[in-house]
Amino acid sequence: MAHTKFHLGYFTKFGATSWPGDGKEFGSQWTDGSYHKELAKMLEAAKFDFILFEDSLIVGDRYGGSMELDLKNATLSPKLDPLPLLPVMAQDTSHIGLIATASTTFYPPYLLARLLSTIDSLTKGRAGWNMVTSSEKNAALNFGMDKLLPPTVRYDIADEFVELSRQLWDSWEDGALVANTETGVYVDHTKVHTINFEGEHFRSRGPLNALRCPQGHPVLCQAGASERGRDFSAKNAEVILGMMTGGVAGMKAYRDDIRRRAESFGRNPDDIKVVYLTPVHIYPDGGEPPEMSDADKQSAFEHNIVMASSSLDVDFSLYDVDAPVPQDIVAGGHTSALEHMKKAGREEGKSLRDLFSTAKGASGMDFSGTAEQVADKLMAVMDEVGGDGFLIEGSGYNRQLPDLVNGVIPALQKAGAVRTEYSGTTLREILREF
Repeated sequence: MAHTKFHLGYFTKFGATSWPGDGKEFGSQWTDGSYHKELAKMLEAAKFDFILFEDSLIVGDRYGGSMELDLKNATLSPKLDPLPLLPVMAQDTSHIGLIATASTTFYPPYLLARLLSTIDSLTKGRAGWNMVTSSEKNAALNFGMDKLLPPTVRYDIADEFVELSRQLWDSWEDGALVANTETGVYVDHTKVHTINFEGEHFRSRGPLNALRCPQGHPVLCQAGASERGRDFSAKNAEVILGMMTGGVAGMKAYRDDIRRRAESFGRNPDDIKVVYLTPVHIYPDGGEPPEMSDADKQSAFEHNIVMASSSLDVDFSLYDVDAPVPQDIVAGGHTSALEHMKKAGREEGKSLRDLFSTAKGASGMDFSGTAEQVADKLMAVMDEVGGDGFLIEGSGYNRQLPDLVNGVIPALQKAGAVRTEYSGTTLREILREF
């Protein structure tokens, strides 16, 4: 049987990637970048398309008004900035794409456009930018703001930010660098232009003072879930992070919706790759999960509820975690995710503990089993959805890396579902190979 061919990304952070652990696990020492260099080599050998780094700018204290559980479990903090890490990871690799998160709410556009152009040059055309508007109130306070602007306004700012960035990247034409020793001209000044951008939120004269980067523009990535977020993604992004809420039907409906919106913006929907953020749980032959200790179960629950409290801007300590999900919770952050949680409570009687303790989460999707079983499940879902790939959740799963790259990926390759070789050299070329 021929399977839908799909792309693979790996989702991680520049943070503690093996906790709890015994200090000897792969990735227990992470701050000098050496773990992530090894990670990039492993995933390139397995022919992943890219590695994507999430990021945030806070120490989480939304749950119970305390930083204790965040720091205890290394959930949101500590974290280092992933942008400088990308060129380090590129040193010992030659194909795998490298995408980092940066916020349109807190960066000045000229500074970020120049930084991303530099990183694309240092990685020889393998850089990507995961565009976020940020949803944590404490992040605003860290930057001297009293509060975050409403989500729709943050997206309006982000739209303008991206347009300005594109104009800055294009302020140097292809071929501006001539380095002609006979004429003594290094750069052709007729191919470098001011932009004189005047928007509602930003102004910039331009041009960048950096050479045009190998891809022209870094690959743009975004996770749009709300109506406004989907429009932003469909208008601007080349890689879109889809959630598995709603199961296979929800995944397919989301992709179809994004593709329709992209066409309405005059884009070719095939230039957009929707990849679904997917936790996998690989068990030994026999397919039975290893028994978790009570301490490990509690740690996982604490990790998930702290993460949700921060991203949804909800203090879940105020609610009975063993009762069906309350319907009166109001989110200040990712409102669409909360609506799916409420639906699980309303229709299935799920509690917060149920949702934050299970590998399936609110989506009900289950990618667990032996390596072969996980591969079969991934292919079955993608065959039904129709594309475009999976973003495998990596943070906290380092014990599974050998089983992932030596078990699941070869099974997918044998079935013809994922690539066995790279033919492109830049990240954009690799994403458009199929």
